Amino acid sequence: MSTRNFAIIAHIDHGKSTLADRLLELTGAVSRRQMKEQLLDQMELERERGITIKLAPVSLNWKDHQLNLIDTPGHVDFSYEVSRSLQACEGVLLVVDATQGIQAQTLANVYLAFEHNLVVIPVINKIDRPTAKVETVSGHLQSLLDCQPQDILAVSAKTGQGVEQILQAVVDRIPAPEADSAQPLQALIFDSYYDDYRGVVLYLRVAAGQLKKGATVKLMAADTPALAIEVGQLKPDPQPADELAAGQIGYVVTNLKSAQLARVGDTVTTNTAPASEPLPGYEPAKPFVFVGLFPVDASDYPLLAKSLAKLVLTDGALVCEPDSSPVLGQGWRVGFLGLLHLDITVERLRREYDLEVLTSSPSTAYELKTTGGQAEIIKTASQLPEPSQIQSLAEPIATGEIVTTKETVGAVVGLVNQARGTQTGISYVDSLAVVAFEAPLANLLVDFYDQLKSQTSGYGSLNYQFDRYRQEDLVRLDFLIAGELVEALSLICHRSEARDRGRQTVDKLKAVVPRQQFKVAIQAAIGGNIIARADLSAFRKDVTAKLYGGDVTRRKKLLEQQKKGKAKMKKIGKIDLPPEVFRSLLKRD
Repeated sequence: MSTRNFAIIAHIDHGKSTLADRLLELTGAVSRRQMKEQLLDQMELERERGITIKLAPVSLNWKDHQLNLIDTPGHVDFSYEVSRSLQACEGVLLVVDATQGIQAQTLANVYLAFEHNLVVIPVINKIDRPTAKVETVSGHLQSLLDCQPQDILAVSAKTGQGVEQILQAVVDRIPAPEADSAQPLQALIFDSYYDDYRGVVLYLRVAAGQLKKGATVKLMAADTPALAIEVGQLKPDPQPADELAAGQIGYVVTNLKSAQLARVGDTVTTNTAPASEPLPGYEPAKPFVFVGLFPVDASDYPLLAKSLAKLVLTDGALVCEPDSSPVLGQGWRVGFLGLLHLDITVERLRREYDLEVLTSSPSTAYELKTTGGQAEIIKTASQLPEPSQIQSLAEPIATGEIVTTKETVGAVVGLVNQARGTQTGISYVDSLAVVAFEAPLANLLVDFYDQLKSQTSGYGSLNYQFDRYRQEDLVRLDFLIAGELVEALSLICHRSEARDRGRQTVDKLKAVVPRQQFKVAIQAAIGGNIIARADLSAFRKDVTAKLYGGDVTRRKKLLEQQKKGKAKMKKIGKIDLPPEVFRSLLKRD
């Protein structure tokens, strides 16, 4: 039985998971009775939102061939999952929506596939839709991939039309893996997770040799021994086997107690006859967005620490370190790949661990050079030293592409300029325009994508990646509420943007901070200079309502007493900020 290893890649919501469902049905991997939508999406959040968050491997049998499929995410925040998947494959199915055409993440995935020298099979999906533009999209794909019209498959994953052609194309076009079972074992780990009952489970691709049940193996980069308690393949449920042969994709249950030891990209070999060198691995995911997570109830801090430790075992892109705030208490500074990744993680904490958390303002990493000649990467404004100790501060610059229609190119270029970015090139694929740009990463994280969708009537799509650090005139912007510094709201921004950012945030805080019995000043400051202010008026109680006559001095006396009481409250009063205050700052108006 020959083997084919391939992945499905596409922009978000172009039908990857639905196509995977049809392939499972057609190959008989799942009976019609057991079939349900998004079968490979195991998380409840994936089903609710209709997006894939975690890659999912599955082995299919079709006409004397074993087809090992990996379903991948499509959102830019999870592109690292795609990169990990492609390491284990010889080919990909590039799925494009017939109603939307080529999108930014489509281009990014194509470039990834080319980097790995993979065979690309273009598939146009959703041809059953009344608004499908099959010929137009086919022309775009021919220009992008330099292929012939007959190379492009037109299917409907929803109805199953044309899906069988995909299976035949996988067998005909994607080469069988080049692997030698006689060589020492070399298996690449492309994913791992921690099972509470079984220990660490590895997903791997066997490049050479054989991995047998009960074998003592070694993780080469970690230099850690482990026992292969169980090996097998996912069909889609785990099917134990005696061994995994060269070229196959499968899983191995180990006796490891920490998934931190099983790093993605490590090579598994045997202890008795180890391989001479590891397989070429790949870079770990590098977080872009850093956010402080704090429990609403301070007593929940141990639960937050335990919950994050468990999430890290199943999500290798999360980076956590302890954090503290004089206002919010003890918490964790967590690195994410984007705001969707943050949103998913916070929602998982709420659902899976019954834990409500506060989030600080999102920030990115900056490169700091001190007057003493030291260089370091800082992730929060609170890590900045005194201004006299700062020699230079550099912000991260991202490069990327925006795919849009020709008619909206002007609006897109204007949006890039508004984000302090520059357009570096424009190319055209028939009626589509690809705008290459570079811009400060911090300005792309918060609401750039929403503005892009608004400016392009929903047609624009975005892909970006970190490029370099660039020295700029950056300042620390602080916010004070009732004269007290709220460090969780502090941020680093460009001096030219500080006044507008300060005014916008102060106005937003005025709308969401609860009113008190005393007047509250909300201020934005750079150092000792106040650059924006708004006053939150106090609740007013009519203390003279009980008067029904008498001398006017009695009225003045009551008002004076009230004035003194409010002044006293203003001195000693404390303000508890609800979660909505911090959540509202994740979006700009």
